[in-house]
Parts: sequence; structure tokens; C-alpha cells
Amino acid sequence: MALEEKERIIIPDENGEEHLFEVLFTFDVDETKQSYIAVIPVEQAEDEEVEVYAFRYEEKDEDDNDLSLFPIESDEEWEIVEEMLHTLADEENEE
Repeated sequence: MALEEKERIIIPDENGEEHLFEVLFTFDVDETKQSYIAVIPVEQAEDEEVEVYAFRYEEKDEDDNDLSLFPIESDEEWEIVEEMLHTLADEENEE
């Protein structure tokens, strides 16, 4: 089994400090035409309990890897993201 290289992104916090995150997954919601990304801090990647951060995102353009991240503020969006997290966790546990 090949070791898969994890995709990583840098996200600045509200103080402008940059933090490295590992991308867990990205997904699109067809009904809302929105895209979402779930990430964990790299320094917590090996921990038993990790805090997952999720954002709605938009790609600035197709050729540029730059993303615009937006906080998830509605309960409906959180439910969609949590459902996807549970689905992926269940799939991992079955392997």
C-alpha cells in the first residue's frame, strides 16, 4: 500500500498568524451549489482527538490553487458537513 501524500493548506488566523492544516476532504453540495472543505491542524494530525475545522470555499479561478474560505454560520450547513464527516468516519472504520 502506497503512502498517500496529504494535501496541506495554510490558513491565517484572525491575528494574521499562518497555520498549516491537513485537508481531510472537500465536497460539493449539489442542492446549494456550495463547496466545503474540512481540515485539521497538522500538529494534531497524529493525536487521538483532533479538532476538525470546516469552511465553505470558493476557488478564485480554475488555474490558481488559491481558495477563499468562509465560515459556516447556518445550522443547515453544519448539519450537511457533520453528516459528511460521519459518513467518511463510518467508511474508514469498515476498512
